[in-house]
Amino acid sequence: MPRLPIRRRVLFLGVIVTGFLGTAGVAAFRLVTAGESLTAAATAWLAGLDEVQKTRATADFAAATRTDWHFVPKPIRKGLPLTDMTKPQRDHAHALLKAALSEAGYGKAVAIMELDELLRRLEGTGAKNTRDSLRYYVTIFGTPGPTGSWGLSFEGHHLSLNFTVRDGVLVDSTPQFMGANPAEVKTTYAGLPAAGSRVLAAEESLAFELVTSLDERQRKIAVIAAEAPAEIRAAGAPQPPAGPPAGIPFATLSADQQSLVRRLVETYCGSMPAEVAGERLAVIEKGSAAAAGLVHHGWDEIYFAWAGALEPGKGHSYRLEGPSFVVEFVNVQPDAEGNPANHVHCVWRDKTGDFR
Repeated sequence: MPRLPIRRRVLFLGVIVTGFLGTAGVAAFRLVTAGESLTAAATAWLAGLDEVQKTRATADFAAATRTDWHFVPKPIRKGLPLTDMTKPQRDHAHALLKAALSEAGYGKAVAIMELDELLRRLEGTGAKNTRDSLRYYVTIFGTPGPTGSWGLSFEGHHLSLNFTVRDGVLVDSTPQFMGANPAEVKTTYAGLPAAGSRVLAAEESLAFELVTSLDERQRKIAVIAAEAPAEIRAAGAPQPPAGPPAGIPFATLSADQQSLVRRLVETYCGSMPAEVAGERLAVIEKGSAAAAGLVHHGWDEIYFAWAGALEPGKGHSYRLEGPSFVVEFVNVQPDAEGNPANHVHCVWRDKTGDFR
């Protein structure tokens, strides 16, 4: 499939004074794009590192490690971990993460990191080698700047966020993986997410609302397996899984059901900056037939597929898929306290090419 065009949009991330108009001294402003904001944040973070840290934190843009991603707990990963940064350096790393995500997305990422500390307490001190809210690694591929290509990886347990900037334009933001264990917190520890907290609540609740709204005929089409898969497809693979979409097409859903699909898609897009989210939705709206001058209804090309139980607490999974993207969500594993199906993995991938 040919890659869909990426259109440059401006984002209200901030403003730069570019001059003055007339004698009245009225300031003219230029809006900062997501790529420019990310480039500035990456440059600032790198500037605060010493030479040894920079060696660990950087790699060539063409390095094979750029597409080597995963979300499982690992004692060693590519990049420089937060554990090996000073407080000011960590602050710059968080500023970089804020520039890469929306406010909502940044909040989710921080909460996911906090869940690793919760896991450490639930599992005991022996888990410290992999359960650590600071064991999240930052890697810059290439040299951030107004020209050329560079990439960013922010990764650790249950978090893998990957970005590509070309000539100052943020052109790719996938794989976008987030997970949560526990999906719903059952035990409260001071300073950590309280009991009842659900970092990825909307990603799960909206899908349950959608699947339970289907009538018998629709459900026979949408439910593709009685048992949920153990994991998302192509976990850690450089590119998303290939093949035709499964499940029920958007066009056959009621207006209320279609609204739930839109809200679910927007939830995943909403973790990204407004510019990126808007671009993703614009590509969906445009549809794959538009380039050929055909009549098209972009959302009608989206399919929803479900597998597993139709109620929480039992293994369940879903996919949302269109020509430009695929979303996968799996909740089958127990949490650290043994509560069944309380451990979420979910991902947004770009079918026109991750790590572009």
